[in-house]
Amino acid sequence: MSLADLVVVANRLPVDRVPDADNGDEEWRRSPGGLVTALEPVMRRADGAWVGWPGKPGIEVEPFEFEGTHLVPVALSAEDVEDYYEGFSNDTIWPLYHDVIAAPRYRRVWWDAYVRVNRRFAESAASVAAEGATVWVQDYQLQLVPQLLREARPDLTIGYFHHIPFPAYGLYSQLPWRRQVLEGLLGADVIGFQRVTDASNFARAVRRQLRYETRASGIRVPQPDGTTRLALAKAFPISIDASSYAELAARPDIQARAAEIREGLGNPKTVFLGVDRLDYTKGIRHRLKAFGELLEDGRLSVEDATLVQVASPSRERVEAYIQLRDEIELTVGRINGDHDTVGHTAIRYLHQAYPREEMVALFLAADIMLVTALRDGMNLVAKEYVASRTDNRGVLILSEFAGAADELGSAIRINPHDIGGLKDAMMRAVEMPTAEQGRRMRALRRKVTENDIAAWSRSFLSALDDVRRAKEGAGV
Repeated sequence: MSLADLVVVANRLPVDRVPDADNGDEEWRRSPGGLVTALEPVMRRADGAWVGWPGKPGIEVEPFEFEGTHLVPVALSAEDVEDYYEGFSNDTIWPLYHDVIAAPRYRRVWWDAYVRVNRRFAESAASVAAEGATVWVQDYQLQLVPQLLREARPDLTIGYFHHIPFPAYGLYSQLPWRRQVLEGLLGADVIGFQRVTDASNFARAVRRQLRYETRASGIRVPQPDGTTRLALAKAFPISIDASSYAELAARPDIQARAAEIREGLGNPKTVFLGVDRLDYTKGIRHRLKAFGELLEDGRLSVEDATLVQVASPSRERVEAYIQLRDEIELTVGRINGDHDTVGHTAIRYLHQAYPREEMVALFLAADIMLVTALRDGMNLVAKEYVASRTDNRGVLILSEFAGAADELGSAIRINPHDIGGLKDAMMRAVEMPTAEQGRRMRALRRKVTENDIAAWSRSFLSALDDVRRAKEGAGV
């Protein structure tokens, strides 16, 4: 292929290897994940390359074309996956950056693997980027790539987007490799975060650890030749392709499926819905507790209210997730055992992933969407629910600890740790008049439609273009 002017670097390629329904042979299909959904429109418009892991350990795949994008696979061994991905990325960085909801583990062998794999990603990106290209690195698995890229290819304009929270300095400072990670991130020209708070936490860590000057969104990064370079660190809240959800919601077959779902639940007056990856950051236990207590208190009855909880499988070999699944399934079993009748089930628990069409049908079937995250970079499910409610009905209950809370001010905001407050918010949603639902949902839909995924990518790429033009103007 010719070298690419835009290169996306992410932990995963935007495709999965799946068996063909007709002949059983494996074929590549576009992945359903949030990051892929977010970047798909950008890559369609640009003749770009995407660098990432194919998703299975130990397989070597040559670069190939897929739906107009050049895909560059990075091979990972089983040991790489265990140490770099399951270990450092998801047993060190993930819990540390999510306010230590679970205890992070610091193992030097994991850090060594993280450095080794980040270097491999950086080398692959450098090999496919054209002279003066823009490289956009994605997320916490690849925090060292920006600096490694800058050392190898100083001609590149480098962006990095951090999809998860960035913690307060008191937590971040626990990381034994805190300086190396900050220096890795500061290899980027533009460092994007979900919330203003995250960008501020990052700038504070830079000041405390590296003593670099920070002013507004700019960070002065010293260079080997004695000069300084300005890195931009600011919030670029990510969003969704809102119009695609609205289009699905308008389809008669999906509306019919929504009615079928309600009928399958026994046509209760109120359907609560939670949709999450099975993760301890999502507050699933808190919403189950609140719902169970409302049934116990008699404020809700199993004949009138059902909670549907979709919890898609996640990191099933990491011990904290194994324990979480056991605990949630035990809680669901206990609540259903106490409250189910022959005709009605309190909680429908679905530990599986669903295609987007089925998710939109669930959004249309649900009267109340529960987003009770204890800490979340954004939470795109909140925006997907809003985008799907073209009827301007339904109520969004939204944790103040999700990044989406900064934008979706017309939701009912809750502190998920306050079980009493969460129960009151759920009852307020149950009793909310239709007119108030309409007012709130119209305001939410306006925000999600205006600030969609196209606006997010335009905003970030525009900031990178400004940097590139400034470099050209300075003759760098």
